[in-house]
Amino acid sequence: MIAIVDYGVGNLFSLQGSLTYLGLPSQITSKAEEIIKASHVILPGVGAFGDAARKLSALGLDAAVLEAAAKGKPLLGICLGMQLLFETGLEYGKHKGLGLLPGVVAPMEKDLPTPLRLPHIGWNSLQIRKETPLASSQLEGEFVYYVHSYYAKTDSEAILAESEYGVMVPGVVGVGNVYGCQFHPEKSGEVGLRILKNFAKLGGKVEV
Repeated sequence: MIAIVDYGVGNLFSLQGSLTYLGLPSQITSKAEEIIKASHVILPGVGAFGDAARKLSALGLDAAVLEAAAKGKPLLGICLGMQLLFETGLEYGKHKGLGLLPGVVAPMEKDLPTPLRLPHIGWNSLQIRKETPLASSQLEGEFVYYVHSYYAKTDSEAILAESEYGVMVPGVVGVGNVYGCQFHPEKSGEVGLRILKNFAKLGGKVEV
């Protein structure tokens, strides 16, 4: 079973619809015990980093996500959910993340060399940096759908795929069993479905 973490800031039903289309069992849950029990965990999210981190903590779900990751369960953060996997977020102040990935989530505006429009909204192509089961070289040049104004600054070893938007935006990140997509795979058509299917294959078959 894939647990989709419900802490009040995610596009949950679109994501679950994509998993159902792929024939993958999932449940939307705000219960820590169900997250820990699941074979795979997805942490979605939209909105501001600090607000999301507070809601996750208030429900005790930060500890559940950390425990699932520590147990070796495949974990996938999506958009803001991906950003929460990092150590620190700099959106409207400085906020503590889950610390599962090294680095900081910073505003793109300060780093853009040209006056590009923010948020970064729309389709952008992937450049694969590291061959992994989640984002293989077969995805090179494929387009995925982004909606964000902040991006991860992290170790190059954690960057699996990038997209160029004035700066190089880490599109897929990962260390060990912890992965993240800055874009929305559930909104990225066939390419996004392939990524979700690849995630479900990590760690063996999804358990019902």
